Amino acid sequence: MEKESNRFLGDAPVGKLMGKYAVPCIISLLVGALYNIVDQIFIANAAYLGSYGNAANTVVFPLTVIALAVAVMIGDGCCAFVSLSLGKNETTDARKSVGNAVGMTVISGVALCAIYLLFADPIIAMFGGTVNEETFRYSQEYFFWITLGVPFYMFGQAMNPIIRADGSPKFAMVSTLAGALINIVLDPLFIFAFRWGMMGAAVATVLGQVATAALAVWYLLRMRLVRPAKGDYRPDFHIAGRTLTLGVTSFLSQISLVMAMAAVNNMLRKYGALDPVFGQARYAQIPMAVVGIVMKFFQIVISIVVGMAAGCIPIAGYNMGAGLTGRVRRLFTRLLAAEAAVGAVALIIVECFPGQLIAIFGAANESAYYTQFALRSFRVYLCMVIFACVNKACFIFLQAMGKALASTMLSMVREIMFGVGLALLLPRFFGLDGVLYSMPVSDALTFLIAAVLIIRTYRELGREPRPSVQTSARALSKA
Repeated sequence: MEKESNRFLGDAPVGKLMGKYAVPCIISLLVGALYNIVDQIFIANAAYLGSYGNAANTVVFPLTVIALAVAVMIGDGCCAFVSLSLGKNETTDARKSVGNAVGMTVISGVALCAIYLLFADPIIAMFGGTVNEETFRYSQEYFFWITLGVPFYMFGQAMNPIIRADGSPKFAMVSTLAGALINIVLDPLFIFAFRWGMMGAAVATVLGQVATAALAVWYLLRMRLVRPAKGDYRPDFHIAGRTLTLGVTSFLSQISLVMAMAAVNNMLRKYGALDPVFGQARYAQIPMAVVGIVMKFFQIVISIVVGMAAGCIPIAGYNMGAGLTGRVRRLFTRLLAAEAAVGAVALIIVECFPGQLIAIFGAANESAYYTQFALRSFRVYLCMVIFACVNKACFIFLQAMGKALASTMLSMVREIMFGVGLALLLPRFFGLDGVLYSMPVSDALTFLIAAVLIIRTYRELGREPRPSVQTSARALSKA
């Protein structure tokens, strides 16, 4: 019955399916990204917080990404597993994957929350929070309250792709949107009216995350295609292992991003201290605050890119499982073209309108040094954003096809070998500018490798079968 209900993934036009699945996924990820971005906008425009609060937000941001990395490994892995299983009509395994994913998410969320609370100060210092006393104090305050929401955040993020795999991308979007709207409404109230500072921004975020998690629980009890029975929640190490294997690319792409951010933050702190301007205590937080803002814009772009690619996971997985490689090939072509277009628009914005971007984050309250460094950072750091978009699409699509190893290796090369390695190496020769150069050089080098994998993928998928042959095959399968 499940396969019959999901058969439209193998029959409907590819473009129509992309719209149905990718658009809600994009909106879900954009809304999810708004949690931290909205916090930073309101923090930056609160005169009593300013660039110190911005820097603190940048310090804590990678720690929320760690939680997201674990959540998407479970959620995206389960989404891919369920889609492949439904394509093969293996519905029992699909249900067990969902049940095991719920258990893994709850356990990992509580465990990570405990680790954060126990080692808060060393963790904050590891991500550059000791740049000056004010930044460290604000980081501690923001980090504590954000940590309390980690289990709820992880549950909502992990269940989102699972809900999409169940054929309800719109509900996945609405659940995330509800939480973000709560955050947007409460942020100005807590920060400006109550003057709760960093605590206010964090509490608003956590309340939104709780709402998203509650809606995910409500949906899990009413799933359409793969509603788990009581026994499906029992640990099955084979299925759990396969789920995590399919999701490991999502994990590595996020966790390696954390490693890159840690390297960047510490290089900003180290080489900023050697700069004639930013070596002064009152300006020391500026490089970290500015690069954090640039990364927030990049996060918006990547949310669109990942949303399009992740929205294609159920479509690609089902069609690969059903042997419809011609449809997978067409889907891949459309996805790569769309991702490149998003990157082109982003490039125009960062090169032509960087002043307008930094104004959103309270530049009017800052020094001329802040504005000058921000303009340069936007234009240099994101000058290869088109390649970044195509690279990310390649990572995720290979994962959807069940090619976990190729996807994982490409992600590791980008984020660890290039992302971390160049962030540590280039500042030795170019100082603070070297930190900015590390991003575009990493994306350009990764694209050279991604291009080879893209060509190989096309060759493997082969040419699309003639319509008469494909139609006959479907008719026989339905007979």
